[in-house]
Amino acid sequence: MQKITYLLFRLFIFLFWLTPFWVLYIYSNIIFILLYHVFGYRKKVVWQNLKNSFPDKSDQEIEKIARGFYKNLSDITLEGMKGLSMSKKSLLKRYKVINPDVVDKYYRQNKSVIAIASHYCNWEWGVLCLSLQFKHKSVGLYKPMSNKIIDDFMRKSRAAWGMNLVSIHETAKYFENDKSNLSIYFMIADQSPSNYKKSYWIKFLNQDTACLHGPENYAKKIDLPLVYGHVNRVKRGYYEVFLTEVETKPDKKEDGEITGSYMKVLEDDILKKPENWLWSHKRWKKKRTV
Repeated sequence: MQKITYLLFRLFIFLFWLTPFWVLYIYSNIIFILLYHVFGYRKKVVWQNLKNSFPDKSDQEIEKIARGFYKNLSDITLEGMKGLSMSKKSLLKRYKVINPDVVDKYYRQNKSVIAIASHYCNWEWGVLCLSLQFKHKSVGLYKPMSNKIIDDFMRKSRAAWGMNLVSIHETAKYFENDKSNLSIYFMIADQSPSNYKKSYWIKFLNQDTACLHGPENYAKKIDLPLVYGHVNRVKRGYYEVFLTEVETKPDKKEDGEITGSYMKVLEDDILKKPENWLWSHKRWKKKRTV
C-alpha cells in the first residue's frame, strides 16, 4: 500500500512540474472552494481556534479570517508540491532572506545558531532553499512521515540544495555530535508538543498554551543565540524573510523566558495577518491543569 501511495505521490509531483504558476493558482482557487465551501475541512477546529484567540471579534470578522486562511492553505499546499520540482534559480527568486547578516555575523564569530520558524505563510520553500542563503551548514529538525517511502523521497528532495534533515527523535544525539561544525539549526516551534510534562506554558493568543521546550533547552545548554524568521507574502508566489534576534545570551535567562519571547514575536506576526497561520492544527487540545 505504501508503494502505491508513493507512486501516486510521484505522479502528482510530475504533474506539478509541468504546471506553470498561473495555472497552479487557478487550481488553488478551485481547492479553496472545495476545502471551504464543499467539504468544510476542519472548519469546526478553525472556527473554535479563531473564536478563542480573538474573543472580541464579530462572527463576520472571524469568517473573513477563516476564508483568508483557507485561501492561504490552498496556495501553500500547491506551492509545496510545486517546490519539489522547482529550480534553484526559481526558488531563490521567490523566497528571499533580506537580511542574512543577522545570522552570518555569528559565522564570523565561530558560533552556531538556532533559527525558529513557524507554520506561517509558506514554510516548505524555506526548507528547500534557506540553506543557499546562509554561510552556516544548514540543519533542519523534522518529524518523519508514517509512509517511509514517501518520507525518504521528501527528505532527499528537501536536501537537494544543502539542507541536512535530522529526525526530531535524534535531536539530542545530533547536537552532541555536531559541536565541531558551524551550523544553523532550523526548528519549527509553534506546534502542540507531544511531551506536555516538559512543556513551557505561555499565554499565547489569549490562551494558556503548551510550548515545545526543545529550542530553549538546546539554546541554553549549548549557549546558542536564537533568531526568528518573519515570513511575509509580497504577492502570490513571492515571499521575503526578515530575521530578528530573539536572544543573544540564552544561558543567562530563566526557564520559559526565551520561549515566551519567541512566542510573543510569532503572536505579533499573527495579529498583523492572522489568515497566514495554520489554524487547522489542534493547537490547544491539551488544557493546563492547576
